[in-house]
Amino acid sequence: MLIDAHSHLDRYKENLAHALEQIEQHHIFTITNSMDLPSYKQNVKIGATSNLILPVFGIHPWNASEYVGCLDDLDWAIADSPMIGEIGLDYYFVNETSKYDDQGTVFEHFLRAASTQKKIVIVHTKGAESETLQLLEKYNTERVVIHWYSGPWHVLEAMAEHGFYFTIGVEVLLSQHIQEIARCLPAELIITETDNPGGNESLTGNIGTPSLVKDVIGKLAEIRGTSDHGIMTTVQNNLIRLGDKDPWLAQAKASTS
Repeated sequence: MLIDAHSHLDRYKENLAHALEQIEQHHIFTITNSMDLPSYKQNVKIGATSNLILPVFGIHPWNASEYVGCLDDLDWAIADSPMIGEIGLDYYFVNETSKYDDQGTVFEHFLRAASTQKKIVIVHTKGAESETLQLLEKYNTERVVIHWYSGPWHVLEAMAEHGFYFTIGVEVLLSQHIQEIARCLPAELIITETDNPGGNESLTGNIGTPSLVKDVIGKLAEIRGTSDHGIMTTVQNNLIRLGDKDPWLAQAKASTS
């Protein structure tokens, strides 16, 4: 089975049917992350169509200011979601420093919930890697997937020492920095992603498709001196280990079977 641990299926819009066909054709287990409440509701509808799709709820840091004043109204969705994502901080694409406090407030709300509910979190860190790590440590967040890490080495090493997992996506096809990260990470911490449809589009101008995860796997195999099958097996085992005996994931699986 192929693994796409970070996608945004709701954003495919008129291209959704084609994306779903690829997921089924290539047997891609896909975690579709949400950026706000409407996207979560749409992802839940999409997830109901396939056992290969797991919708999860989060508020992206880009949208934090929209929700900072009504966080209690999100608690039903947090409790409903088997994992939490996409959440975190972004000081790179968000230029308005006045919004950073809102990002922190929203991120901490989710981390408190994750700690209480013992849930996996999928975390955005762009330009705020050190601050993100500090908050993850503050809430003793144990099961963490760091999405598309591209920051400084010393923070990556600290996160790896905590046993955080890292998604490697389409930028590994183009960036020497990402390739070096992919080469140096412990094998047991690597998970594949696409961040499609926007991930590839932001890099090449072309809308990403689910099958791009096969290209990511091929590049990882080249970088790490192994086979595509070896990477696929490693990533699958890593995701299984991450979710081992997780009652939330077991419940989600049962509801779609």
